[in-house]
Amino acid sequence: MEHWPALADAVVEFLEPKSGGIYFDGTVGEGGHAEAILKRSGPDGRLIGTDVDPQAIDSARRRLEVFQNRVTLAQANYREIREVLASAGVKEVNGILLDLGVSSRQLDDPERGFSFMRSGPLDMRMDQEGGETASDLVNRAPLPVLEKIIGTLGEEPRARRIAGAIGEARRKKRIETTGELAAIVARGGATRRPGRSRHPATLTFQALRLAVNRELENLETFLPLSIQFLSPRGRMVLISYHSLEDRLVKNFFKSLSPGQAKILTRTPLRPDAEEVSQSRYRTRSARLRALEKADEEA
Repeated sequence: MEHWPALADAVVEFLEPKSGGIYFDGTVGEGGHAEAILKRSGPDGRLIGTDVDPQAIDSARRRLEVFQNRVTLAQANYREIREVLASAGVKEVNGILLDLGVSSRQLDDPERGFSFMRSGPLDMRMDQEGGETASDLVNRAPLPVLEKIIGTLGEEPRARRIAGAIGEARRKKRIETTGELAAIVARGGATRRPGRSRHPATLTFQALRLAVNRELENLETFLPLSIQFLSPRGRMVLISYHSLEDRLVKNFFKSLSPGQAKILTRTPLRPDAEEVSQSRYRTRSARLRALEKADEEA
């Protein structure tokens, strides 16, 4: 089944892609949003896309090959926007998009280690070619550090008990699979809340993924950079999936003066019931915020 991204219609509505425009998709993923932007900006709109996941870049390249030289893709983190645009010979863009989080394809593959639904290696790296895995983190980090990660990034109220359970388990053997970690977290006291279907390990897995990939740090670096590369009256759309990301975006938007940008979404846009019902994973928690950079002549 072809991937279709969250809030695709809203993304196109807020970005307003036009022929001749240049657009930066910092999380190109499977290429769904990029395809919609390129179709709307035909016949000569251009898209520059990045993703840290080489598998995603390969998928996007296949999906977008029909657009030929209108597309430039690079395996890179979106925080490297300065270097990526310079390499493409671009000084500014008419639109910027970030769709944060994990794709359905990444979650479906047990070898990636993002999900506890099927046991696999405890990896969680967006780019599996290097860097610390989630297994490295849970087996090496001091327990106070693990507690802080789980409590802060996962907003898990039982972080201390979960960190203690991890410490007890890793003294016996190295924790290597998602299934092992999910069982340890459950023993640590993270339970399903009444009336909710969320798995007890959800918040811990979220926290570890954010830590392994430094996702909040990347976003904090990118936000002030992004406005520099947006053309006058250019637009930026950011889709987040949990409160920590959304808070960073909201606070960044608030930090901009009316002379810098106009906020297009006073409250975040959420998917409607139909889109949520068609989504197996992330869409129900998506929050879209958008802005338009001020006209230099204003």
